[in-house]
Order: sequence, then C-alpha cells, then structure tokens
Amino acid sequence: MNRIRLPLIVTGMFFAASSAMGSAYTASVLYPLTVPSGFSSISPFTVISGQAVGNATLNGKVDDFHAIRWTATGAVDLNPTDLGEITLSALNDAFGNQQVGFGSVDGTSNHSHALLWNGTAASAVDLNPTDLIGITDSGAGGTNGIQQVGNCSGIGTGNHEHALLWSGTAASAVDLNPTDLIGITDSGAGATDGSQQVGSGYGNGMPSELHALLWTGTAASAVDLNPTNLNGINYSVAYDVGGNQQVGEGDSLPFGIGSGSHALLWTGTAASAVDLNPTNLPGINGSDSTALATNGHQQAGFAFTTDLGVNAIVWTGTAASAVNLDPLLQAMGSWTDSEADYIDSSGNIYGIADGTYHGVTGAFAVEWSPPAQVPEPVAGSLLLITSAGMLMRRKRTEFA
Repeated sequence: MNRIRLPLIVTGMFFAASSAMGSAYTASVLYPLTVPSGFSSISPFTVISGQAVGNATLNGKVDDFHAIRWTATGAVDLNPTDLGEITLSALNDAFGNQQVGFGSVDGTSNHSHALLWNGTAASAVDLNPTDLIGITDSGAGGTNGIQQVGNCSGIGTGNHEHALLWSGTAASAVDLNPTDLIGITDSGAGATDGSQQVGSGYGNGMPSELHALLWTGTAASAVDLNPTNLNGINYSVAYDVGGNQQVGEGDSLPFGIGSGSHALLWTGTAASAVDLNPTNLPGINGSDSTALATNGHQQAGFAFTTDLGVNAIVWTGTAASAVNLDPLLQAMGSWTDSEADYIDSSGNIYGIADGTYHGVTGAFAVEWSPPAQVPEPVAGSLLLITSAGMLMRRKRTEFA
C-alpha cells in the first residue's frame, strides 16, 4: 500500500463521460496462488498489479513460515539466504520490484526485523533501525517502490510502538511517532505514496482504540484523521494514501469488539471524513466494510454480505457509488469470497478471490478492468479546461 500514486492531470478539450461504470467492468482470473512444494498452506496478503505477496507454512511446522511472492510464472520463496539470524519471514506489501515485510530472528517469535526485498531471497535487506535508540523489533507494512513504512517496538519503559519511514536502508529510518498530538503515545504506518504516509496511533496502552494518522515525512507533521464529522465513528485506521486521498475504516467501538466497521475516505483532515459503507447494494449487510486502496479518484476494498461472505467493492467517493465486483467473478467460476486490494491510475483493480476455477480450488489473483472510455466531443463550442483528479490491514484467512 504503498504504491506510487500520481495525480490525474487532464488538459485540453472537455469530453462527455460514460455513466455506465459499474456494469461495464470486466473480470479476469490472473493465476492461482499455488501452495509451493514443501509447504502445507499459504496466507496471501495482497495483490499489487501483477504480483501477490504473503507467506507459506512449512510442512509439519505450524509456526515456521517463509515469505512468498506469486506471479503468473508461479511462486517464489523469498526467505532470506544471506541475513544469518533471520530464519523465517513474511511479506506484507509490494510495488514494482520491491517487497516488504518482516523476518523472525533465529526462528523465534520473540524478535522480528523489518525486511526489504528486490525480487529474490538473496536481495533481502535488514531494515531494523541502527540509529534509533531502544528499538528491539520492527516490521515493514508498505512500500511505493522508493519509501518503506512500518513500525518498531521496545522504546521506553512502556515498550512503546513507533511508526517508521525508511528509504532503503536500516540507517535511513525516521521515527514518525507524533510529537504534537495530545494523547497519542504509540503509532504504526502501513502505506506511503512517496510524499505522504498513513497508519494509526493510540494512547494509554489501548491499541484497540485507534486513530487514523497522516504524515508528510516527519513526526511533527502528523495529522489526526479520526473523524470529527461522522456520528457513531469513534475509532479509525488509514490503510492507503494517494494524492489528496486517504482510505481506511472506522468503528463506533474499539476494534475487535465486533460492532461492524465502515469504510472511510479522507482528504487530509479529520473533518473531511466520508462514510463509504455501501447504502445501495442488495446482499451487502450494510454494517461492515473496509477501504484498502485509492488511486486518488476511486477507492477499493470489500464489504461483508448478509450471509457473512466478503465481496470486492469499488467506490467513487460516496457510499451510494459502491459497485459490487464479486458478481462479475461468479459468471466465471464458483467463488466464496473476494476483496479488492489495489487500484491503479487507470482504474484497473487487483485483488484476491477464493473459490473454484477450471477445476482448481484455492486462492486466485484477480483483476477487474474498467470500461474503455471513448470520448465524444460535447456538441457546440469546444471548451478548454484544466482539471485535476484527486488522487496492519485486515489479513486474509490462511488457505491450505
């Protein structure tokens, strides 16, 4: 999350746009997320364009896992080969040829280090900060191909967690934990677009009582995005950022209590929060949704159905704009769940679906493509304009 998001700039003639967006999407199954040889199950985390990332559990070793990257050519084991004490690993995000996650030190769950890869096991870089005092553990949750973000712990007598920003090396780590937000003592970052970073923070030792946060590269730049304009939304977390948009979810009660969260959209301030929880979709239960990605114009994620399934959703800024992408897959196979993880600047949406396709059952990388727009000049005089479009997530269930 994580990924480079460039503002959409259009200069020239004013064109009429098609209004038939939802029904005109097309779905494609890209490839199965196969269980690699020597492993018993997989936990796919996210799909970014043509690659999926996650981890796989070794045969007969419930607690032993390796970072796995999938593409159309198959699965690649990225577990580090040259980092000595790092013996286990998992991936959380990717962009371009970069992948990020964490590694377990000496095969134990006691300590972990943030890791960065460039497509191979031998390329792994240990990002655990070398110049920040007191840090014992770290993990990376997002990358845009240049920057990496995540969090660390072990700071102070309370073993506090701090959000971190890197630019490719352990020594480049920047502590983003807010210095000017009253009540926020701990934080973590999950996505960056290269200029902004998003995540969440909390205080008083209560990690379930999260507030979504936005940074621009420094601890002092932190902005508390927890909605001030939405009744019933008391807690929040931001999962992605692109241009002037941030997306995530909010809840009336501390996360984990089960009241049902709502997908949220922001444009830089707490007062800008928009509740995206779908209001227009039959079969969607209307009480639990999450936005995982934005390209600065659209938002993508998932919502729970009335029968407790999960369906991929795309929005264009409002709750009533929600489009259910799952039915497009149903025409191609038998599917139980789907989610939208990433949306590129052209509106192509990538995600993961669980089901059976061409006789194969498991998890699959999928893509939804928007309708091709063939512009038609507006009748009458031509108008010259310049317009600019605004440019930790929930982990999937392990699949054997």
